[in-house]
Amino acid sequence: MAPMPPAADTTASPRTEARPKTERPSAAPAEPGRGGRSGTYGGWLFAIAIAAAAFNLRPVVTSLGPLLDQVRAGLGMNPTLAGLLTAVPSLCFGLFGFAAPAMARRIGPIAVITAGMGAITAGVLARSFAGGTAVFLLLTALALAGVAVSNVLIPVVIKRYFPSRVGPMIGLYSMSLSAGTALAAAVTVPLTSALGGDWRYGLGIWAALGAVGLVLWLVVALLRRERGDRAGGPAADRLPITRSRTAWAMACFFGLQATGAYVVMGWLPKIFQDSGVDKGTSGVLLAVTMVIGVPVSFVLPNLAARRGDQRLFVVVLASCGIAGYAGLALAPAALPWVWAALVGLSNCAFPLVLTMIGLRARTAGGVAQLSAFAQGVGYLISIPGPILIGRIYQVTGEWYWPLGFLALLLVPQMLFGLRAAMARHIEDEAVHPTA
Repeated sequence: MAPMPPAADTTASPRTEARPKTERPSAAPAEPGRGGRSGTYGGWLFAIAIAAAAFNLRPVVTSLGPLLDQVRAGLGMNPTLAGLLTAVPSLCFGLFGFAAPAMARRIGPIAVITAGMGAITAGVLARSFAGGTAVFLLLTALALAGVAVSNVLIPVVIKRYFPSRVGPMIGLYSMSLSAGTALAAAVTVPLTSALGGDWRYGLGIWAALGAVGLVLWLVVALLRRERGDRAGGPAADRLPITRSRTAWAMACFFGLQATGAYVVMGWLPKIFQDSGVDKGTSGVLLAVTMVIGVPVSFVLPNLAARRGDQRLFVVVLASCGIAGYAGLALAPAALPWVWAALVGLSNCAFPLVLTMIGLRARTAGGVAQLSAFAQGVGYLISIPGPILIGRIYQVTGEWYWPLGFLALLLVPQMLFGLRAAMARHIEDEAVHPTA
């Protein structure tokens, strides 16, 4: 991957650029790439820290999928409770995501993300010692709370500190997130075997990566404070965001794509195992769905940011998902690598929606509100999906109907995505709802 250059000096700073009426004047932070040699090094460190944080946002979930049967047996879970476990990420992301902007205004987005890295590290490590389902769920929720606030605030940090590099930085963020997701899915089973076959070690080892992210963000937080950056988040009047049709379309699009993504992360290995694929290969197939997203997640935000709207990408990704789910339902063992690749492409709706969040608001404050609203409402929308999938599978004993349901959900996902992808700004719609 080509190195990430610092933000260009030609970009107007937030101090001088025109603001909509909803944005209060505030001290503008220096861009990371400015300020001579030390500023350049700070910019590189900031980019690396963003990549490290993104890398840690999914192993808490995708390391669990390949070991789900062992965890169920070890903790005494039935399939319905396992479905609840796959829904916990969406619940935590929705509830804690809403709180992220207020926390950022109080202590600053960098401090909140740093705390999020600490929560991920502590939760992932501690849950591997859980003796029962309730404690396991509680500690998983702690880790997911850290993921939730980071989910919401990393796009805000990118908008604020890399205003001329939103596309490339979202690409770096999305690519790193996909890489962490894929690595956890691919190596958790062999890593668990190498550590003696105990699922507790296979899950707990991922806390080491969280610790690396935590250290990097502690250094970034200290450097930002030394350079005199304002502690608080972007100051802005609260937009009446519920009046924005784009915000609602974005939330629904986000929620529907999250439904599919978390069902895939939680259940895809089981789907392949039930079709006769061995456990190790099923984990690799899950990794394929995530690895596909690594290059696509870097390229797609750059392409999407260059267009006035992103409707073409919405249609292409949904079509890939429909084809992938149909293949899994009708002939899962016939072309498993093809189905895994198609589903992986469909899940690239996530970097697409992150990019659109950065493009549909003019200011960092607007991005903070839209990010919290779209992700908070979106993840709440996605909560019933994994639970329902688990219940349908428990009742029918086969994957035909659950996969058909997922394919059907891609139709409204595409419709909401087409509305969210139009070249609009939430600040305009919030003030003038008919815009």
